[in-house]
Amino acid sequence: MLEEIKKDALTRMNKSVEAFRHDLTKLRTGRATTALVDHLKVNYYGSDMPLTQVASVSVSDARSLTITPWEKGMVSAVEKAILASDLGLTPNTAGTVIRINLPPLTEERRKELSKHVHAEGENAKVAIRNVRRDAIQGVKELLKEKQVTEDESHRAEDEIQKLTDKAVKDVDEVVKAKEQELMAV
Repeated sequence: MLEEIKKDALTRMNKSVEAFRHDLTKLRTGRATTALVDHLKVNYYGSDMPLTQVASVSVSDARSLTITPWEKGMVSAVEKAILASDLGLTPNTAGTVIRINLPPLTEERRKELSKHVHAEGENAKVAIRNVRRDAIQGVKELLKEKQVTEDESHRAEDEIQKLTDKAVKDVDEVVKAKEQELMAV
């Protein structure tokens, strides 16, 4: 039972760290990346489809993306999706090719994004601590039902704390790396 609780806690903590990493890919840094528009939904004949299913997205250089819809009629729908997004980007259309130029980030915007990264990092840490709390609660219930001894219970709690410390450290490293990426001019 203790092993299952620890394994479940480790899995959930790793998922929290990975979800945090994935959320940060949507954050705009100084260079272009296709992950910036991956989450966009385009109205495709009445249903919302991910942008990657209606067009090819590529990085043409460090500061611009190229989006080529597979159907000519989709150009305006893709443009609308980009303009409606919270990215603050303006598409430039030439025939069936949509270009998005990413302006360089201002110092003020970099600091704002850095604060956002820290806040998201704290949210990830809170999620990790919630997993720890649930796992320790599970260990205490086993102790109350006399399925484990007090020593086993304390050992399990220590191991769960070590898993938590490692996951929090991983989040801190991700925050630090993203911050360096943001501050690089």
